[in-house]
Amino acid sequence: MSADIIPLKRRDEEPAPTLEPMLQLTASGMNSVNSVILDRMQSEIPLIPALAGHLISGGGKRLRPMLTLAGAELVGYQGTRHHKLAAAVEFIHTATLLHDDVVDGSEMRRGKAAANIIYGNPATVLVGDFLFSRAFELMTEDGSLKVLKILSNASAVIAEGEVAQLSAQRKIETSEDRYLEIIGAKTAALFAAASRIAAVVAECDDRQERALDDYGRNLGVAFQLVDDAIDYDSDAAQMGKDQGDDFREGKMTLPVILAYARGSEEERSFWKAAIMGHRSSDQDLAHAIALIGRHNAVEDTRARARHFAQRAIDAISIFPDGKARQAMAEAAMFAVARGY
Repeated sequence: MSADIIPLKRRDEEPAPTLEPMLQLTASGMNSVNSVILDRMQSEIPLIPALAGHLISGGGKRLRPMLTLAGAELVGYQGTRHHKLAAAVEFIHTATLLHDDVVDGSEMRRGKAAANIIYGNPATVLVGDFLFSRAFELMTEDGSLKVLKILSNASAVIAEGEVAQLSAQRKIETSEDRYLEIIGAKTAALFAAASRIAAVVAECDDRQERALDDYGRNLGVAFQLVDDAIDYDSDAAQMGKDQGDDFREGKMTLPVILAYARGSEEERSFWKAAIMGHRSSDQDLAHAIALIGRHNAVEDTRARARHFAQRAIDAISIFPDGKARQAMAEAAMFAVARGY
């Protein structure tokens, strides 16, 4: 196969990238995935579907299960096994979001009150556990030990990434390399697994499997980089969460790491106090945003995201050009161009 590269940069007159090609490519499959999700989130305990449904129906992009479906289209898979596995991917993701909101004490998720605010922390954690269990049921029903190993390993890596992020919280000395390791685990691992399992169910060769894994992993890093930039350059209405959440939680994301590294002694003193939780008012947030702007930290974070998005696009250049590859390439471009 040819190894032609789809360029990431676009001319100014070209339309902004969207998820629409990916949505169209996966629309039929997502109907089946959504049916599985709706069926498997049910329980005789009414609180479980109520709480799970609060997040699952909350308007998320469903990008991770779409990666499984798009990958299957890319490699020409004709079966239906990937529908249940894509649902398992979404359950894993939803479970981690529920747990994250409890850990972070989040008040908003996807533009509305977070589940932990409405239902309380204990119920939110337990329903997250329920969704993890449903995900593993779907994996075992598929019957592939390789798929089970990939998704179970991703679940463990995500948990490790979340613990690593917690360990790095309020630690100003966190480096860019350490930050990239953390987001590679907590975000990119599931993107990679979601993409890779499409090649596994289609019985592709190792090269194609690695290509889809590389696509998802690099896309996941790009996606998280942009998420972290958005926390400092978008408002709550756009983001669907409170602006400055990362700042108030003392998270060392890349915009802060860059601004701190480039700052004066006075600026560094501010960052040290802020990350330790001693400067967390609205005025402090405004000052932090100004410092990040002064040192182009958001722009450079987005530039790094574009680099990883290009790597994602390059990874799938081993496959023949067509609707699936073009949709996946545009999804990568959308991931770095978005403001929410």
